[in-house]
Amino acid sequence: MTLAVVILTYNEAAFIEACIDSVAWADRVVVFDSFSDDGTVERARAKGVEVIQHPFVDYAAQRNAALERVAADWIFFVDADERATPELGAEVREAIRDPRYVGWWVPRRNYLFGRLTCGGGWWPDYQLRVLRRGCARYERPVHEIVVLAGEAGYLKNPLLHHNYDSPQEFRDKQRRYARWEAEALRAAGVRPKIYTPWTMLVREFWRRFVRLRGYVDGLHGLRLAWWMALATWETYRLVRRLPPTR
Repeated sequence: MTLAVVILTYNEAAFIEACIDSVAWADRVVVFDSFSDDGTVERARAKGVEVIQHPFVDYAAQRNAALERVAADWIFFVDADERATPELGAEVREAIRDPRYVGWWVPRRNYLFGRLTCGGGWWPDYQLRVLRRGCARYERPVHEIVVLAGEAGYLKNPLLHHNYDSPQEFRDKQRRYARWEAEALRAAGVRPKIYTPWTMLVREFWRRFVRLRGYVDGLHGLRLAWWMALATWETYRLVRRLPPTR
């Protein structure tokens, strides 16, 4: 079984070299780039890995394009700000020999603003990233989901995710996600009531901080739960303001 690690990039020069180094155990490493202009491509090529450039439409389309163009039995998607440990690499190589599964969920440890975050849904934060090529496709333009033609198993060793250098970066990205999510909901025919943004805000804060134990991270967890609730509020406020789709 051949295994390719695919790293989706757009202006990831600060992260790409360390990411490539962390997946050197794969049979093939491919940087699937959306026409970066910050030196990402040059740094990747200097590392000796293959670079494929493809125009970005949305996240699902980009991952589907990679599944089509990267020839390997299995694809392991790793983001540029993630690191795969040797232990995870060994586990993945063993897992893909199991004929029962066509996909594998990978736990992810999230370091937000440099701090390991354990509550609020940030751990174990399973991601369906190891996919048997020809048995998977992505749907939804943002917060994309995988549709598998078969069963998926669960790995034990985590990806390490060093995401968001600052609260401002976090809020800016959540606002972008809110816009994309709102457009997807509107296209799906969702029509929120006038009170829906507020009820969803309360529901999301309760889910993050109480049900998913965001409180174990103290003030850090409280802030994250509130910001995620605000992102949900912004999403449904935007859905109400967007024009109807035809």
